[in-house]
Amino acid sequence: MGYQYLFGPVPSRRLGVSLGIDLVPHKTCSYNCIYCECGKTTCLTTERTEFYPTDAIIREIDDYLSTGPQLDFITFSGSGEPTLHSGIGRIARHIRETFPDYRMALLTNGSLFNDPEVRAEAADVHVIVPSLDAVSESVFEKIDRPCASITAADVVSGLVSLRKEFTGEIWLEIFIIPGLNDTDEELLFLRDAIAEIRPDRVQLNALDRPGIADWITVPTVEEMDRIAASLGFPGVEVVEGLPSRSDIASFSQDVRESILGTIRRRPCTMDDLGRILGLHPNEIRKYTDTLIADGQIGEKKEDRGTFFVALS
Repeated sequence: MGYQYLFGPVPSRRLGVSLGIDLVPHKTCSYNCIYCECGKTTCLTTERTEFYPTDAIIREIDDYLSTGPQLDFITFSGSGEPTLHSGIGRIARHIRETFPDYRMALLTNGSLFNDPEVRAEAADVHVIVPSLDAVSESVFEKIDRPCASITAADVVSGLVSLRKEFTGEIWLEIFIIPGLNDTDEELLFLRDAIAEIRPDRVQLNALDRPGIADWITVPTVEEMDRIAASLGFPGVEVVEGLPSRSDIASFSQDVRESILGTIRRRPCTMDDLGRILGLHPNEIRKYTDTLIADGQIGEKKEDRGTFFVALS
């Protein structure tokens, strides 16, 4: 069957082979990050609600997992902030009880963990991967552009509370924007926050594909090493490139060729490809990544957005 709320499995730079669960409409989030690969936030909100029917999401999960697919993780991620969905706790609990062999990860901007209810609903996942891009309010607002009710201090406080209650692993992600959160002052603030949060891992990320702001640059290896050393956390990880897709059974050469053939006929945005092929943007993106890596397509920014163009 075709799925409305599931996508993949896709290769993740951090989580291996991951089945995605998309809980909110594109692009519903509490942030409007300048680096977001999903595009500009169209619904900037902190209001939690049942954006999609929880029962329908669970039915799709049951249908897919009943076949026993090989997965490294089932991941709450997608087109916005997953903790905004009021049924995320029930969904995670259902997976934990019905399919106990699968591990779950929650990719989140971390903005809502000051709410005890959100922390309680996240309790059944195995790994939480929250973001903390800045601690000073000025840099936080420049990078993450949050809802007016969210402060950097609130985010740090929520993550500290999460660490006290959550029995799984916390992998703290910091997205590096050269010129903003890589200064000595901001790195010292981040160092202090990390010591307070006590995550299991700290992961440094950087631009992998075009975000909203076209001026963002990619730090050099030397710059990332300097940043990692300054954070006072043993074994800071720098997120590397995508794993090979060769061992992923769900990877479809037919889909890859369909995407390539469509782009060869005319340049397309991500939205164009989604409408034409009926695939989730996150799934399309993993195929376009391989085509870019192979030198078969490139990206070109136009007024209407970023277009994929054929190179061969």
